[in-house]
Amino acid sequence: MNENSKSRPPAARRPLRVAIIGCGKIADGHVDEIHKMPEQAQVVAVCDREALMAEQLATRFAIPATYDNFQQMLERERPDVVHVTTPPQSHAALALQALAAGCHVYVEKPFALDGAQATQIVAAAESQRRKITVGYSSLFDPPALRLREMVAEGVLGEPLHVESFYGYNLDGPFGKALLADPGHWVHGLPGKLFHNIIDHMLNKIVEFVPDDVPQVTALASALRPERFGDERDAMMDELRVLVRGQRVTGYGTFSSHIRPAAQFVRVYGTRNIAHVDFLARTVTLEASPKLPSAIGRLLPPFEHASALVGQGLSNLGRFLRSDFQYFAGMRHLMSLFFDSIVDDGPVPIAYRDILRISRMMDEIFCQVRAQGTAGEGIA
Repeated sequence: MNENSKSRPPAARRPLRVAIIGCGKIADGHVDEIHKMPEQAQVVAVCDREALMAEQLATRFAIPATYDNFQQMLERERPDVVHVTTPPQSHAALALQALAAGCHVYVEKPFALDGAQATQIVAAAESQRRKITVGYSSLFDPPALRLREMVAEGVLGEPLHVESFYGYNLDGPFGKALLADPGHWVHGLPGKLFHNIIDHMLNKIVEFVPDDVPQVTALASALRPERFGDERDAMMDELRVLVRGQRVTGYGTFSSHIRPAAQFVRVYGTRNIAHVDFLARTVTLEASPKLPSAIGRLLPPFEHASALVGQGLSNLGRFLRSDFQYFAGMRHLMSLFFDSIVDDGPVPIAYRDILRISRMMDEIFCQVRAQGTAGEGIA
């Protein structure tokens, strides 16, 4: 991942014209974050096949133009950048349409339905000499940036293993919606619930496993009691993934039942172990005894507590500066992407990583389907 991008002074360039296709909940986050960087970009139009959705989004954020026809928006507004925030089934078609119109494209996760579609999008972007990125915003949250700095500085030594945990609450608003509706678009994805979520888990592993095609082993199950009598009962909700590269291994956990629904990554190196809590926004190192005998075992808990207090005070300072934002990573990713467009520099997320994650998801879903009925998998 590229986190450093040189940009021209704001006065030397006009803001990029951004259009958004898909006016669901995540679109609000996109518009809100773009409004915080007026020197880089401005939202000029929004589009949704449900005209009312587009009109409501435009009203909330004072956006000048709304459409219910994507091609018409592309032709009339001629945006520099299109943000695709629709359900994943339409990502490839809309991204290709925007690229053909000469736009750069930001695609919300998951990038595409499968590796073949992902490859097609990347190929089109390269042939059109346009840039694309995907909404892996947690990779650009402050704790993820700090972890990357620590790795670059050699604090961890050589990374040998990474553990990525993603907890999910099916009792939340989105979970309740997909369980209440057998026709929800999530049920139509090749990987169903996993398909909509686990790239957040995998992208933190892929960053440390450089192999083009690492060995992937997946085990899945459904722990919810059956109560619908349709495909909702077959939707698996627990997943374990082992990723084996030549030098680095990874382990991913997706859980809808473990509480609290934590989201963290641990990187195990030859010099130290780092723990990144994406919900608490903390980065800590594993405390280890530095003195012999019992005294040495007394100190690590205090060192760990001191580190957490320091992280808490840092977060408090950011909060008081109005810089402790839920979508901080999204804004940073967008800013880097916009800079890469204006300066014709490297994109913030390498296409190789987008494709590797897409192929890994293909393999995981293939193995999950092969495991047969719900409830098989995790022993």
